Amino acid sequence: MKKLFSLMLVVAMVLAMGVSAVAEEPVTVTFQTWNPGEDGWMDIIIEEFEAENPGIKVAYTYMPYSDHIADMQIKMNNGEGPDVYGMQTGATYNEFRQYEEDLTPYADETWGDGWADNYIDFCMGLLNVEGKYYGLPLGLTYAGFAWADVEKLAQYGIEVPTSLAALKEAAKVLRDNGELPMTIGAKDDWINVDTFLNIANDVAGDKIYSAIEGETPFTDEDLVKALEIWQSLFTEGVFQDGAVGVNMYTDTTDLWNYGEAALCLNGSWAAGQYVSNDPDAHEVFNHEGADHDAFLIDWNDDGKPAGIQASVDVVLCMNTNCQHKDAAWKFIDFMLHRGQDILINQGLQYMPSRKDLVLNVEGLSEDGSASLDYIVEQSKSNIAGYREMSYADLKQVICDQLKALATGEATPADAAAAIEAASQAQAR
Repeated sequence: MKKLFSLMLVVAMVLAMGVSAVAEEPVTVTFQTWNPGEDGWMDIIIEEFEAENPGIKVAYTYMPYSDHIADMQIKMNNGEGPDVYGMQTGATYNEFRQYEEDLTPYADETWGDGWADNYIDFCMGLLNVEGKYYGLPLGLTYAGFAWADVEKLAQYGIEVPTSLAALKEAAKVLRDNGELPMTIGAKDDWINVDTFLNIANDVAGDKIYSAIEGETPFTDEDLVKALEIWQSLFTEGVFQDGAVGVNMYTDTTDLWNYGEAALCLNGSWAAGQYVSNDPDAHEVFNHEGADHDAFLIDWNDDGKPAGIQASVDVVLCMNTNCQHKDAAWKFIDFMLHRGQDILINQGLQYMPSRKDLVLNVEGLSEDGSASLDYIVEQSKSNIAGYREMSYADLKQVICDQLKALATGEATPADAAAAIEAASQAQAR
């Protein structure tokens, strides 16, 4: 009898240990985004997070933006998709609303009343939906910048081309010498919209935002002029051949990061190359004599450069179908704090979205500091508007027409008429 009792006790202990092992099995939070990218910063963040949260693992998936959105649409419609994902403000943030968990209760419980005041007002204004937040801001970015490898340009006697006329001449000289002209990944709608908004802001001022709201026709002569300038960048060889067929990341950015391109259109986040984890890119931006400048272009040659556009980048959202929301929230919380610290002050991927985050980038060269100072200066005095628009259908037609102009399948007048028709049909 004693042997039987002992055997039963051993079996019970083994079963208990098995149940305990199952209970302690770590959960996995899946995270998908286009940004942060594949430059190693997420590896550092995930390692720190998992060390602090031994019961949670993070599975990270990077995808280029266009692929990311298309992939999310399929997965979310099937009740799947990542637990945490990156989103843009504007149309996509609104479009994915049914898959975005309301994060307000989590923030209230974790951070207490008034937590939103700890974030920059501009960020929260873009994300506030009748007092609810379906995403939270990982960082701020500024679009409209161009980048120049001053050292490479100097080989051909070219100064940084801060006007449209100078840009066209620089592209011609570079091509004549077997070099790439200005590079862009025009397969990606986001860089096309960024660039068009920058041109339209310079040519037409507030008319572009008035048109987006349906108050000014897109057939306005100034907006048609902006479309003409956009098309001319392709037809007159300012952009590299085949630009419409390549993504920004990493087809085009690799050309810039590894010193093959003298000019590139990209945003404030491109300053991260000064502190890149990639040794080859780090050498390009930090070797003796290296000189890279962020600059703005005077698109209508009136003597005044364009302003920049601001946006939250990236908005962190939680999937409404997530099966372990507390763990997903812990990861979001970590990303917004320690993660943002790493991404900004080690990786220079964004500008701060939190008011308490002091910009103090580690290991930044003198050249990098000069570029960062210029970006910060422009962000304080020269913001012309926002990057994203809230109307998905209208945005899609604009994206389609910008590509049609790039490939020569539409004239500026035709593109303006098509966009205006979509604007009139757009519910606001």
